[in-house]
Amino acid sequence: MGTAAGLLLGAGLLCVWWSFWPRRERVPSPWTTRARDMLTQAGMPGVSVGAFVGTSIGLGAAVLLVGLAITATPPIAVCFAVMAGAAPTAYVRAKSRRRRNELRGLWPDVVDDLASGIRAGLSLPESLIALAERGPEQLRAEFTQFARDYRASGRFTDSLDLLKARLADPVADRLVEALRLTRDVGGTDLGRLLRTLSQFLRDDLRARGELEARQSWTVNGARLAAAAPWLVLAMLSTQSSTIQAYNSATGVLVLLVGAVASAVAYQAMVRLGRLPEDVRVLR
Repeated sequence: MGTAAGLLLGAGLLCVWWSFWPRRERVPSPWTTRARDMLTQAGMPGVSVGAFVGTSIGLGAAVLLVGLAITATPPIAVCFAVMAGAAPTAYVRAKSRRRRNELRGLWPDVVDDLASGIRAGLSLPESLIALAERGPEQLRAEFTQFARDYRASGRFTDSLDLLKARLADPVADRLVEALRLTRDVGGTDLGRLLRTLSQFLRDDLRARGELEARQSWTVNGARLAAAAPWLVLAMLSTQSSTIQAYNSATGVLVLLVGAVASAVAYQAMVRLGRLPEDVRVLR
């Protein structure tokens, strides 16, 4: 009996001591947040940031080993290893951009369907749940999950937060916050707000489509110009004269200057030619 009492007393004292050291929630860094949003927007929400970084590093290391085995020239192998390590990021970024463009064309229909449901007398949760059946095909899975979350918890605000995190889209953020505000404070202007938002989205989509059609050939030409020297280098890297040339200090300097020039020129082209993108200010 005394042993049991001593154990209970020790456990109680341990709990009291432990309560003085609460676990602080880790705040993700801005880079981690951007990477998480990029993966979600690309349709890969199940991929963690750590796994993504590990895949990039592993791919770069594999290309480095293969490059050393084929060319026996460390500078050339390192150049292509860096490109291979950056390839997953470029792929995911391009995929997320394509998906954002695709969703940009769907949001006006989503807003119209939501406004129609509200005009028909449905509540806000019922209007959102209805989008799982009559909304755009590409977004039905997210609204189906919203319906499950809401039916499981009954908490509309928490379900909206989960929906916003799954979509990771600026337009979705604005729509969710408008619905949340309407639910919290009430009001009769939600229909007018949704109609205004739908018209704004369609005007933006029309103007953006015209600009992208005009600049697409310029962007593709710039990408080809940035990649062409490295494709030539890859074809020449197995020749003995190329190996000898780039194994020298001068060859390393040429590769370094070429890599910096290509990266700077490509980034300048992307920044100058990129259309303004919506940012998630209401995450």
